[in-house]
Amino acid sequence: MAGARTPAGRAWQRFCSHRLALASLVLLGLLAALALAGPWIAQWRGIDPTLTDLLARFEPPSARYWLGTDDVGRDVFQRLLDGGRISLLVAVVAALLSALIGALVGVLAGFIGGRLDSILMRLTDSVIALPLLPLLIVLAAVDVRKLGVSESVAQSDLLSLYRIIIIVALTGWTTVARLVRAETLSLKARDFVRAATALGASPLRLMLRHILPNAASPIVVATTLSVGNIVLFESVLSFLGLGVQPPHASWGNMLTGAQELIWNAPLLALWPGLLIFIAVIAFNFVGDGLQDALDPRAERR
Repeated sequence: MAGARTPAGRAWQRFCSHRLALASLVLLGLLAALALAGPWIAQWRGIDPTLTDLLARFEPPSARYWLGTDDVGRDVFQRLLDGGRISLLVAVVAALLSALIGALVGVLAGFIGGRLDSILMRLTDSVIALPLLPLLIVLAAVDVRKLGVSESVAQSDLLSLYRIIIIVALTGWTTVARLVRAETLSLKARDFVRAATALGASPLRLMLRHILPNAASPIVVATTLSVGNIVLFESVLSFLGLGVQPPHASWGNMLTGAQELIWNAPLLALWPGLLIFIAVIAFNFVGDGLQDALDPRAERR
């Protein structure tokens, strides 16, 4: 097949040979599709997941309520879809922003070198040395109104979502930065970069057209692996009451709401916990598969 003779085709074949990674990718695609289709599914079922009904508290799974209802009568299945949409959105967007920041820091440090390299790498080491989870908890608890944010923005329902994305992005870029720096140091000594330099290519063009595209493999792998960790961070913060705030659902704050009901209604904690576990494991398997598929040494096997 012609497509299999291209590097991308061979990488896809290697990825497909990693059965756990392929199954995880299909599973994540299914989760994402269901989460995105949540509003249409709710409309089709005639259910409002934000509507409370105290007369329907703790309903068991049925044709009406597929996974039952929670302590205030909301449909658990629809809230899981809404929570998945927010949890996965936070994880993916924060991972992409972290990768962007890390790639920028890494390519500048590796390509320019000298004092800038020393400054950026010491900054990276400083961020790595920080205890991440306590730092996230402290930053998530900061009153943004004292930072000059207007009252209307501070009272926004989605402020906690944006804050988590920004906090994780500003603290989670270090792995990508170190990987991209190492790759840049290797690539800038290669013949094709030297040839482009001799032809008069500017430093910006060298970084954007010749170095970053060839450093894409470690960036993609590190970003994919970080998504699972960010799902956990968001869940922990929401579980501690510092993440996504009700009435918006996330898997983490659904666990928070279920912790006092664990003996009376254990399924309320089981479903969001199970989805967090599945999502984190699936992202890790996909990352492992991408690492094997994009490994340049695999071309010589």
